[in-house]
Amino acid sequence: MSSEITPKWTAEELAGEGVSKKDLVSYLHESGSNAFLLAHKLNGKLASVVKTAKKPALLAAYKNLFETKQFRSSDEVSATEIKQEKAAVADSSAEQKAEAAEPAAVEEPKYTKHVIKKGTGLGSPVKGDRVSVYYSGWLKNGTLFDSNITTKGRKPSSPLVFKVGTGTVIRGWDEALMTMKMGEVASVLIQPEWAYGQRGLAAGGIPPNATLKFEITLVRFD
Repeated sequence: MSSEITPKWTAEELAGEGVSKKDLVSYLHESGSNAFLLAHKLNGKLASVVKTAKKPALLAAYKNLFETKQFRSSDEVSATEIKQEKAAVADSSAEQKAEAAEPAAVEEPKYTKHVIKKGTGLGSPVKGDRVSVYYSGWLKNGTLFDSNITTKGRKPSSPLVFKVGTGTVIRGWDEALMTMKMGEVASVLIQPEWAYGQRGLAAGGIPPNATLKFEITLVRFD
């Protein structure tokens, strides 16, 4: 679990010349999660990143680190594992595009959804919308493997934010979220085909061909 980190420099210090690109990259490497560094193309050797990165981009990444709270944790997933997972998602997306080029067959949904708490409004997210969600995920045997909801008594966690329908998350999430309303809480059971499939996700404690259960709260979308 990542710990809360406070900013190292004030806005005035960042606006001046006292904070170098090397200072920023070193701090981001020490404080940001591997997923954060990959997303901002800051992974790699310090000297190489300092040479290629632009300072405005580093300042934006520094600000985003505290907005998203993607801090480095003691059980950090390695950059290699993250890349492998993204490659698996890319492979899956390529397969889906190839299938889409063929005559379309009606595909049965590989998830079921049960509404725990109804949401508000008439609309639901569409592909490309930015969604904010809280979630917990369990294996079929009841083992909790992931959650972004803090335990009782701790400071409230930040929701997970991403663009829905773009393959950032497993397909079961994308499909289910695009049926939800603002504020809705739903229990979603996702079959392996729309979760992590035959590969599973060893780094996340998910075995091959695992059916996954999630409780998802759609906080907002825009």
